[in-house]
Amino acid sequence: MSHHAPVAKSHGGGKAAVGDVGRPPVAWAVPGILFFAVFAIVPLAIAVYLSFTSWDGLNSPTMTGLDNWTRLFQDSEFGQAAWLSLVLTVISWAFQTPVALLLGVWAAGRQKNRALLSAVFFIPLLLSTTAIAMLFHALLDPNFGVIKEIGPWIGVDPNVMGSSTGALLVVAFVGGWQFMPFHTLIYQGGARQIPEVLYQAASIDGAGMVRQFFHITLPQLRHTMTTSSVLMIVGSLTYFDTVLIMTKGGPGTDTTILPYLMYRTGFQTYDLGYAAAIATALVVVATAISLIMVRLSGFGNMRSTREGM
Repeated sequence: MSHHAPVAKSHGGGKAAVGDVGRPPVAWAVPGILFFAVFAIVPLAIAVYLSFTSWDGLNSPTMTGLDNWTRLFQDSEFGQAAWLSLVLTVISWAFQTPVALLLGVWAAGRQKNRALLSAVFFIPLLLSTTAIAMLFHALLDPNFGVIKEIGPWIGVDPNVMGSSTGALLVVAFVGGWQFMPFHTLIYQGGARQIPEVLYQAASIDGAGMVRQFFHITLPQLRHTMTTSSVLMIVGSLTYFDTVLIMTKGGPGTDTTILPYLMYRTGFQTYDLGYAAAIATALVVVATAISLIMVRLSGFGNMRSTREGM
């Protein structure tokens, strides 16, 4: 006697999924949609509403129309903060991308001790931004930090945090030091998906490692680079705790980027309506840059890089 396992029957000619209980496919997305709506869409809508009001955080908001937005485009401090945010974003991208790309490709290989070294390199990703900012703030203290001793030996002014350029570069370096392992992990995953047969064919044709990197690895990682770059740019535009702990927007206002300006306006001067306008403008700028990058890179029309294999 033979026993046959029950076979799920499909309705309407389609294939029945395992455990299908007749629930429509969209129902499985409801928890994620609700989570996104509650923690992203609703707060954003509230911020947009507050950007048209005058509010000190205690009394009821008062509608002021476009006053905050008119002030925004006339505020020289906002213009400077937007420029500094853009500069910080460009520096962070130019610093993190090539290093993360090379490390990610290397970590995808089979070198000796690769797994151990990769694990050590990923440690900064496990630390909190606050702890890292406090660590570097102590190391770069011109009076008691390590920079006081080693600065003259490496040609760096011990008071590097006291100059506008130095402070901005330090903020970019500290952010890169923490989040570069994350982008390295992205590139590592992308590099491991590249078919080995491409490298074998290139080796037979006499291509060395450098030519293989530029003619195989980089083209195959173009969509991975777009993903990493979008995350990197959005992250750089929203730097806050590193600036708060290390520079407090100084020296002067030379590291007062948009998120810190928003914090200072809302929680130090209690002008929460104008702070909401700054926050909304920051969201619009970050979204626009992301969409432009996706459009120019062709990511939206992405096809498999393994097509035809």
